[in-house]
Order: sequence, then structure tokens, then C-alpha cells
Amino acid sequence: MAEAAAQHNEATEPSLGEAIHAEGLEPVGTVAHEGVAPHTDPKAVGMDATAWVSLAMAVFIVILLVKKVPGLIGGALDGRIAQIKEQLAEASRLRAEAEALKGEYEAKLAAAAGEAEAMRKAAEHEAEGLIADAKANAEDLVARREKMAEDKIGAAERAAIAGIRAKAVNAATSAAATLIAQGHDAQADKALVDNAIGKLGAIN
Repeated sequence: MAEAAAQHNEATEPSLGEAIHAEGLEPVGTVAHEGVAPHTDPKAVGMDATAWVSLAMAVFIVILLVKKVPGLIGGALDGRIAQIKEQLAEASRLRAEAEALKGEYEAKLAAAAGEAEAMRKAAEHEAEGLIADAKANAEDLVARREKMAEDKIGAAERAAIAGIRAKAVNAATSAAATLIAQGHDAQADKALVDNAIGKLGAIN
């Protein structure tokens, strides 16, 4: 009876692998799948893939060192650095030239402004001089015109006086002739002439 029960228990209880497969889990540890060989990495000449990758990298580095690739890269970088430095120096030179040109143009503008101011002041001074000359010429012209008018007035006055004198002389002469014609004696004629001469003196 006992042996039959033991056989029945062995037949009904599943093994550990069967339980893992029944639950859908992967085996853990050293438990292998039933009927499947354990996985192993491929090897060549006694080295696995990791060793071959390491060997290839070492050979690549050695080739780079033999071909002086780092030196070539360094030389190229040095050349590029020198080119950049040259470009920076050129830019600095161009900037200095631009600043010099700017200063030169600013100086020219300041000089032009100074010249324009000097020309303006000179023009104002010249205009003032012309105005003063014109005023002086006008005053001289007015004075000359006044002198000419005064001279004309004086000449007219003198001409009028001369005419009045001539008329007085003519009147005196006519009166004397009339008196003489009327037979006055010498004493009366002398009195008339003296009277006429006295009137001429009063006119002067």
C-alpha cells in the first residue's frame, strides 16, 4: 500500500522544470531548458568576439600612430589656428584703418565747419564794410547835392542882386536924364546923382 501511494505521489507531483514552464517563467541559475543545449559565444583561434574587437581597435590605433595621423591632425589644426589668427590680425588691421579714416574724416568735417564759420564771419564783415561805405557815399552825395543847391541859390541871389542893381542904375540914369532935360542946374543934378548913389549903397 505504501509503495503504491509513493508511486502515485511521484506521478502526480510535477518536477521543478515542469512547474517553471507551466508558469511561463524563464529558468534561473544553472537550470537549463530541457532538450536545449546551453548558449555559448563563437570562438576563433581561441578568442571570442570581445577579444577580436579589442584586437581590431589595438591594430587600428597602431596604424594611426604608424601613419602619424595624430601629427597630421595636429598640423591641420595648427594650420587652421594660424589661419584664424591671420584673419583676426587682418580684421584688427582693417578696424584700425577704418578708425583712422573715421578720425581723418571727422577732422576734415571739423576743418570744413571751421572754414565755413570763418567764411561766414568774413562775409558778414565785408557786408558791414559795404554798408558803411554805402552810407558814407550816400552822406557824401547828399552833402555834395546840398552844396550844389546852396551854390545855385547863392548864384541866383547874386544874379538877382545884380539885376536889381542894374535896374537901379538904369532908373537913376533915366531920372538924371529927365532932370537934366528939364533944365536943372548943376547943383540940382549933383543932388540927384548923390541920392541915386546913396540908394545903390543901401541895396548892397
